[in-house]
Amino acid sequence: MFKITENQFKSLIKDQPPFSKVLGMEIVSASENQVRAKMKVREDFSNRNGVMHGGAIMAFADNIGGTATFINLEKGMSTTTIESKTNFLRPIKIGDLITGQCDILNKGKKIVVLQTSIFRPDNKLAAIVTQTQIILKFKKL
Repeated sequence: MFKITENQFKSLIKDQPPFSKVLGMEIVSASENQVRAKMKVREDFSNRNGVMHGGAIMAFADNIGGTATFINLEKGMSTTTIESKTNFLRPIKIGDLITGQCDILNKGKKIVVLQTSIFRPDNKLAAIVTQTQIILKFKKL
């Protein structure tokens, strides 16, 4: 087990993918086996019913899961999602500040399985996302 230093945490925040910045998500804590983040639900994340779109929920969870895997990578390695499953339990209102907690369930040499719980401001569980990340050497196109 290792502890992330303050400098590593600042670097992790700074080096988030551009898409996470588009979402407006913020990493609030990180350790070897868990990442926590928050995000304000904007109007442009709404679906036809006026609540947060499922795709936006999944995008939030996917980025947290990728970050949790990234923390554990050896130098020169990368990760990408190869499977994701979401259970939508409760609607999330536009304007809410949601939080996500991603826990690593299993860490193998090539495959990482994670579970991200998404909470509304009332601390009720809104969604659970289980995803699988593959560890690879990524060649940019």
